[in-house]
Amino acid sequence: MELRSAPELQAALAKVAIVLVEPKYAENIGAAARSAVNMGISKLIVIRREAPDREKMARMATHHAVSLIDNLALFQDLETALAPFSVVVGTTARQGRQRRQPNTPRVMVEKLIPLLADNRVAILFGPEHRGLTNDDLKFCKFTSNIPTAEFTSLNLAQAVSIHCYELYHGLLFGQDGPASSPKLAMTRELEGMYAHVEQLLRQVQFLKEERTAGENDYWMNSIRKFFGRQELQAKEVKMIRGFCKQFLRYEKEKRG
Repeated sequence: MELRSAPELQAALAKVAIVLVEPKYAENIGAAARSAVNMGISKLIVIRREAPDREKMARMATHHAVSLIDNLALFQDLETALAPFSVVVGTTARQGRQRRQPNTPRVMVEKLIPLLADNRVAILFGPEHRGLTNDDLKFCKFTSNIPTAEFTSLNLAQAVSIHCYELYHGLLFGQDGPASSPKLAMTRELEGMYAHVEQLLRQVQFLKEERTAGENDYWMNSIRKFFGRQELQAKEVKMIRGFCKQFLRYEKEKRG
């Protein structure tokens, strides 16, 4: 088996970011940074209202990964942080009717590698006490679940380590990705489309005001899953938004 060269690995991993959503402990951020750097990933994003303690992070990151701590990208909301990414992966141990069918990290990597040539990828990890919520997972194209013998709760840094290792291993030893891949629409483009789709569905009373918020969220999550299974490109997203805007304009003119 021919191994990928160091420049090829570096180019692929440069497109990947680890995103920690509301981590409680600065030490876990530092340990996650160390795991990411060990596997060649150099982008760390943290969603948190307040900046974590730098010294506590650096102590766990060690000098090897302290540059990742010093260049950490801090955001207060997840949607803004994910705006430039085309492929988002959510890690979750929980399952339910509104959640996507999870993959093991290894299967997730097999799906991810063909998309790495021309797309930026974000891998999300939830807070230590509850994991990712349905509202977090709505941005995700794939979900990943680490299989365990019994107890399903892993330390945040352990979960990051496993996913970073599987990605590195898959790139180093696994299947070749294409020289180019479809340039998928970014999260900010998709979210604009979903806003227009929801507005249209409310206009035609598919989403009804008398329903509970949870019922309408269920339908919108189902629509997100449907579109998420498609590899929508920016021009296709613009086309869908154009259709929605034209219909909404027509309805407004018709009603005078």
